[in-house]
Amino acid sequence: MEIIPVLLVVLLVVVVVALVIGFVVRHRSQRQESTEQEPIDPFHTGDQDSLRGDPRTLKAGDIVELRGLSYTVRGSLRLSEGGWGWSEHLLDDAKGTQVWLGVEEDPELTLSLWTPLPDSTDDSADSRDSTPRLEPGPSAIDFRGRTYTAQESGSAHYRSEATTGLNEQGTVRYHDYEAPDGSLLGFEAYGEADWEVSQGEELSRYDMLIYPASA
Repeated sequence: MEIIPVLLVVLLVVVVVALVIGFVVRHRSQRQESTEQEPIDPFHTGDQDSLRGDPRTLKAGDIVELRGLSYTVRGSLRLSEGGWGWSEHLLDDAKGTQVWLGVEEDPELTLSLWTPLPDSTDDSADSRDSTPRLEPGPSAIDFRGRTYTAQESGSAHYRSEATTGLNEQGTVRYHDYEAPDGSLLGFEAYGEADWEVSQGEELSRYDMLIYPASA
């Protein structure tokens, strides 16, 4: 008669031990899965990319809406300098207006809009439609009521895609300036050509909507 209670106790001990082992194994498995997941940048723009399009994947044929104005990507430049790379996209509104969109990640995503300035060999600033001859090099440049200070400069290799008006590949020298209010002034010289001047501004992700050509 005493054998049955003993068997019950043994059985209860076995069940408890099995439950404990199962809990430990499951806990270790969950902890291992959590440690194997790749770390996620808390400032990652994934949600915005899914809603507004990813500027890092822009290519010829995509439609870009900037502050309510629609442009088509005519072509792209893929630039590299050392281990650093960025892109510049030629946008056309089909009405005669062309601008360049800069896309850079270092490490945050930075967007900039550049408008080429008409060149002029006339050093007078009487004409509003012409740009006095500007050359990079000084630590500061006064232009149209702003003082721009030198930021980055260097030389990069580029690869051209679709329509950009440039060779398929080559080199470009650049020199960037910035004013206290955030306005940008950029100089670029492709190959042995003269300096080209553009005025620019930084864009917010909320300034832009992207409609991929393949969508």
